[in-house]
Amino acid sequence: MILDTTEIQRILPHRYPFLMVDAIEEMERVKRIVGIKNVTINESYFQGHFPGKPIMPGVLIIEAMAQTGGLLLLMEVSEREREKKLLYFVAIDGARFRRPVVPGEQLKLEVKVISWRGDFCKLDGRATVNGELAAEAILMCKMVDREDLEKPKAAEQMSTPGNSRD
Repeated sequence: MILDTTEIQRILPHRYPFLMVDAIEEMERVKRIVGIKNVTINESYFQGHFPGKPIMPGVLIIEAMAQTGGLLLLMEVSEREREKKLLYFVAIDGARFRRPVVPGEQLKLEVKVISWRGDFCKLDGRATVNGELAAEAILMCKMVDREDLEKPKAAEQMSTPGNSRD
């Protein structure tokens, strides 16, 4: 194992219950990464998806692939700068779900960099269980500055209905 959950949390901003990567097994800088997600019945989404027939939601499998890829990308940002960055989805292409993922299984998340220019990256993600393809997708993301997101826009504040400055 290259990174455990504690080390992953030093890099990714995600936390329970939304951290979807438990370990990193392989990594080639700027090229590829292999992560692990242990799927347990304790996951809160199994309460409603589906009672009596628990299946991991496909969108969360995609999220697990994205977090794994995000980890690879954020490794290239200095530790000091990393705290100021977030990765946003901009597109998901060709998402296919090949088999259900159920509690007790382990997802292997392999993500390869297709291209990376500036703050935009295109990734090829595959999730497998015991070598069997569960899901795949092309993920596109953009690295953004957290500061830019946290600053309220003066024009929006002024035009909000019911907003008074008294």
